[in-house]
Amino acid sequence: MRAMTKLSQAIAEGDGISVLVEVADPDAAVRAESQGAEGLVVGARASEIRAATGLPLLHRGTPADAHAAGAHAIVVPPERAAWDAASALGLECVVRVESAEQLGDALEQLDPEVLLLAVEVGSGDDPLETLLALLHDVPAGKLAIAELPRASADDVAELERAGVDAVLVAAGDISALVADGHPDV
Repeated sequence: MRAMTKLSQAIAEGDGISVLVEVADPDAAVRAESQGAEGLVVGARASEIRAATGLPLLHRGTPADAHAAGAHAIVVPPERAAWDAASALGLECVVRVESAEQLGDALEQLDPEVLLLAVEVGSGDDPLETLLALLHDVPAGKLAIAELPRASADDVAELERAGVDAVLVAAGDISALVADGHPDV
């Protein structure tokens, strides 16, 4: 297990695009880490996952739950109250935005270091194109994570060429998505 580090640091330090994997249990966390994931996205069972890995954890839940589980960061909506609650607990805030309007509001009101670019559920839009359009409005110096659960290696390569810092994918075999091609162990 490698030493715990801030999520933003893990993303910024890596060569190329980082892969974050959404996992539901410790076994999936260990598999993702062995395949080269640089961070994990968790919800339920976060404390068990924390015990199984030293990767940075991005929590989807309440700030209190994220803090209690030992998460490094939390996904928050572009709202001051959520930002303040998470920041008060020492959590790194990753602001999730689904539109250019939300992105603009988040930048103006919160000035986050890390943004999670997402596609509105049921929008019918092409997810990759929507993420690339949102990325266009992310200022230099901000870290951008693209949420693309069913990303292919080609999708990840296109996001990397466009300047995305990390991609958030669903659990599974991610070795083809990781630039280093870490071996499956």
